[in-house]
Amino acid sequence: MTKYRIISIDGGGIRGLISTILLQRILKEPGLENILQDTDLLAGTSTGGLLALGIAKGLSLERIRSVYEIEGPKIFDDSWLDNIRDLGKLRGADYSIQPLRKELTNLLGETNLGQLRKKVLITAFDLDNGEGEARNWKPKLFHNFAGPGNDRAELAVNVGLYTSAAPTFFPSVDGYIDGGVYANNPAMCALAQSLDKRYSPTPAIDEIVIFSLGTGKTLKYISGNTVDWGYAQWVKPLLDLMFDGVAGIADFQCRQLLHERYHRLSPVLPKKPKIPMDGVKRIPEMIDIANKVDLTETLNWLKKEWV
Repeated sequence: MTKYRIISIDGGGIRGLISTILLQRILKEPGLENILQDTDLLAGTSTGGLLALGIAKGLSLERIRSVYEIEGPKIFDDSWLDNIRDLGKLRGADYSIQPLRKELTNLLGETNLGQLRKKVLITAFDLDNGEGEARNWKPKLFHNFAGPGNDRAELAVNVGLYTSAAPTFFPSVDGYIDGGVYANNPAMCALAQSLDKRYSPTPAIDEIVIFSLGTGKTLKYISGNTVDWGYAQWVKPLLDLMFDGVAGIADFQCRQLLHERYHRLSPVLPKKPKIPMDGVKRIPEMIDIANKVDLTETLNWLKKEWV
């Protein structure tokens, strides 16, 4: 049977290093060396969007991994002067977007989405559509499918910045912020896009196979049957709660629709201390975690459903 293969990669900041290493390990498995070449659509949010763009351009995973390990500390460099200007974390984003822009320019150059080797779907959120009386904010899915309303002319560098502009971490870019606010796991968005009849040839749903790759999850909870909190108490956990919630519902929806043709890999991370999206000081720990993940179930699924 014909298969339409999708790799979907979550957001998670510097934890994209974990996803990259997991992919490297999978490609070393006999029989799975070509899964990236066989992929029909790469979907990504935030750091997953950067991975998707890099793979679609033809960059090696080794090159992408080096960016996380070597350039990551420069991208997430929160100077004391910036902290003073921003009153700690009370005003202003934690990090400048310029180091990320510089590195993405080095990686992607002047390539636009239409010049990529693979189809991509990259999530972002448009803070202002500027449409007169219908002016509003809304989700934005950048894609390079041939057909109406595509984004093939958009520079890959710009789209990478849009999808990475996580609130509080980076400032918005051209009015866009991180797509993780509605699709930190973009698998369901990728499924919907692949079934859009405007972009033929359109696969049947029983031909679609999705490999969903997370950046690791921390087991979190808020105890108590009644949590009587206000702004001050909710503001700290709200971003994590939102990102985890939308990722979880996408996972449920894809499982219900695709059954055994959907598989998700996202290793459990240490509870304390949590590895944050900007946790560059814990890069050695992330490498160790990614190298120790048991991939048996994932490898068996890929050999059965993907190849």
